[in-house]
Amino acid sequence: MSFAAVLAQARSEGRTLLTEVEAKSALAEAGIPVVETRLARSREEAQRIAGELGFPVVLKIVSPDIAHKSDVGGVKLNLADAEAVGRAWDEIMAAVRAAEPTARIEGVSVQRMAKPGIEVIVGMTTDPQFGPVMMFGLGGIMVEVLKDVAFRLVPLEEKDAAEMIDEIRARPILDGVRGQPGGDIAALRQLLLAVSRFVESHPEVRELDLNPVFVYPDGVVAVDARMVVAE
Repeated sequence: MSFAAVLAQARSEGRTLLTEVEAKSALAEAGIPVVETRLARSREEAQRIAGELGFPVVLKIVSPDIAHKSDVGGVKLNLADAEAVGRAWDEIMAAVRAAEPTARIEGVSVQRMAKPGIEVIVGMTTDPQFGPVMMFGLGGIMVEVLKDVAFRLVPLEEKDAAEMIDEIRARPILDGVRGQPGGDIAALRQLLLAVSRFVESHPEVRELDLNPVFVYPDGVVAVDARMVVAE
């Protein structure tokens, strides 16, 4: 789905938080590498999509009213077969309805379980004075614990992307430590630049979080995405 279509759909429903499926669709259209993610509106559809994508898969609740899916029991990982997907659907629905009884539920997102990599975060927020500001740092829960991040104003240039990567204290992790493989720094720089171009081209985007992004020795991919647009 194009970003224009995604934006029109969200505004017609009076919401500013895009679903993960919508956000990833818009990002993929812009050439930003994301894990293919599809919306399932029923238990049976989730099982069918999982079979098409290939196991193991991940299920996540899709709701415009829920920003932090794992906090309400809305995420199930490493599902190995259709039976596991069916159980996960039931458990997610029960947990979410108990935690957020008034939340609108569209279904679940289904995506193939990505192979582990170095986790980083690429984000953007809108400063009332300076406009869009990009952020880069270690991803997953580490961004909240360590707060090891770098910032730059949009638009980024090549040197800005390189400096953001080099500035974080955890930079040696990206080069590989204790026998662990390093990450594809060139692909990471290109990801930062691609997100910068996307944000610059779409001023309606007010917040964007790609967390985690898995960095591999030969590429990068965003596993989760959160996007907020202007009213």
